Amino acid sequence: MRTSDLDVTALDALLDAAVAAPSLHNTQPWRYRVLADRRTLEILSVPERSLPLADPDGRARLLSVGAALLNLRVAAVHLGLRPDVLLLPDPGDPGLLACVRLAGPTGPPELRGPETGLYGAIARRHTSRVPFTGRPVPDPIVTGMTSAAYTEGARLHLPDIAGTRRLLRLTAVAEARNHGSAARTAESRAWITAPGADRPYGIPVTALGPPDAAGRMPVRDFTGPLPALRLPALRFERHAQVALLWTAHDRREDWLRAGQALQRVLLTATLHGVRTSLLHQAMEWPDLRAAAGLARHRCHPLVLIRFGYGPDGRRTPRARIRVAGRDEPDRHR
Repeated sequence: MRTSDLDVTALDALLDAAVAAPSLHNTQPWRYRVLADRRTLEILSVPERSLPLADPDGRARLLSVGAALLNLRVAAVHLGLRPDVLLLPDPGDPGLLACVRLAGPTGPPELRGPETGLYGAIARRHTSRVPFTGRPVPDPIVTGMTSAAYTEGARLHLPDIAGTRRLLRLTAVAEARNHGSAARTAESRAWITAPGADRPYGIPVTALGPPDAAGRMPVRDFTGPLPALRLPALRFERHAQVALLWTAHDRREDWLRAGQALQRVLLTATLHGVRTSLLHQAMEWPDLRAAAGLARHRCHPLVLIRFGYGPDGRRTPRARIRVAGRDEPDRHR
């Protein structure tokens, strides 16, 4: 595809990919602006789709935007375009998070780099909140996930058994605190959507997961004092595989880069049939986030990734995207 061929169809494909990214409580805290040259896209923050209690600093919001940016980059390369990205391009406009100039062409698929192979995983990646089988993910795949994070300037820490228990214990403490706060419970519950609801944001009841009957896996409880919505407890894997995504610095630019790293890790896992879910609770409490760090590194933890083999996750809705005056139907990812 030549750059001059960047028409509505191509823009639709780019934005379809971008909005398939994960976000905390499926808030989708992004919007897109196509400039007059139709070769430049801007990604902007949407503060009204935020979580003031769970994410007061906007860190998770920027992680989500970074994940959407990675998807857009992958889709651009798939279309034969070169995405030139500038993060936080305007110091006077903190809501403008990234600018993507689409140049090209990039040449035949075999010369376009690793992004080409990731494109097919975008539509297949879903958060899986159900028990995994417990079968270990082979080392070469885990190494590929680690390399994916490194490619985008972040790090992926694979803890040993004791380290895994420590991180899950911190997550459980955070989950208990969240559950004990009426305000935080209400904030989470506000993003649950009832069956049949025509709402493009939030998590459908059908996509929620069960609690762990053994109490080992601290999955997030979105239902709070509404036990009628809670699924029957199931036994989760005894030996969980988790990975801690972290960066050496803790600035807004680092969060955007880490979001791209997170999505590259998730897509890499998806390519190999590995399911993933995100355990973010400990990152929502400053003391627990600090405790999740690594003693031997200057480490700023961002999210705990649980991964393994098992059923695919349920799709969640995506908001309508307007391109060139067209109102596109809802997407579900």
